[in-house]
Amino acid sequence: MSKAKVRVVTVIAVLLVVFSVIVFVLPFEKNSIFWLSYLFGILALAVQLYILKISFGKEKSVKSKFYGFPIAQVGIVYLAVQIAASILFICLASIVPIQIPVILYVVLLAAVVLGFVATDAVRDEIERQDKQLAKNVSCMQELRSKAASLPALCEDVETKKLLMDLSDKFKYSDPVSSPAVEETEKEIAVIMSELQSAVVENDTACIKSLCQKASMSLDERNRICKLNK
Repeated sequence: MSKAKVRVVTVIAVLLVVFSVIVFVLPFEKNSIFWLSYLFGILALAVQLYILKISFGKEKSVKSKFYGFPIAQVGIVYLAVQIAASILFICLASIVPIQIPVILYVVLLAAVVLGFVATDAVRDEIERQDKQLAKNVSCMQELRSKAASLPALCEDVETKKLLMDLSDKFKYSDPVSSPAVEETEKEIAVIMSELQSAVVENDTACIKSLCQKASMSLDERNRICKLNK
């Protein structure tokens, strides 16, 4: 068991002991409301183990764990409200009809379940969007990296300037790909591969021609990106 899990279990165990001491040491009437309130208090503590596991599970990434904080907050709020309600109704056990705490406890439990499902669904959607965004920018990141590496391989001043200008153009282009620009990006990728070969071979004329083609294709891609926003 990891240190984090040990800490969580320790905190919950301490809260369990404190809660039990309060309700059993003080002279409360031990009727059905008392036991119902105590059991729902224990349930609220037990629920924390599951919610915290889902929120900050070991298999989750750091970013996913960060997104798990709202889920954990749902559990903590439920715990605080349930413990407070349990103690309140234990104090009023002799004068309150049992229907009131039963309804309240069930509503609280239903609320935490719905809140947990909703916040977990939101995290899943955010993670899905993050993965999609990472996939959508990977193509341009690769092309940018290739364009940025070419000027250092060229000795001719004029040609180096063309390559640097092209690299800057990639740098300030829309980084997000879409199906609408897929074909254009494939064309750019082919041109950049040919340009890389031309730079390695120090073919100045070919470099100039390919830089112009890449620039024109990049302009076309940027135009399509704007139209699809």
